[in-house]
Amino acid sequence: MEIIQKPVITEKMTALGEKLNRYGFIVDKRANKLQIKQAIKELYDVEVVAVNTMNYDGKRKSRYTKTGIIAGKTNAFKKAVVTLAEGENIDFFSNI
Repeated sequence: MEIIQKPVITEKMTALGEKLNRYGFIVDKRANKLQIKQAIKELYDVEVVAVNTMNYDGKRKSRYTKTGIIAGKTNAFKKAVVTLAEGENIDFFSNI
């Protein structure tokens, strides 16, 4: 099971990372907080203080086209916000 799927890089999460040392990740829906903490520790070699998780349901979307109504749904996902120890940080753009 691949626990960490991708980091969340938005203006809000970047500001949280700079001010409060918190970083967001999209994680596997079946992963618990202990697994997420261990995966972040192994992947980025940092000390994790706390992990907060949120489950998002997929939203129903529909649009009107010439051929009729197209209905669908966005994907459901789980987001984890990880708080790091004082003095630790993660640089997502170091390998570009």
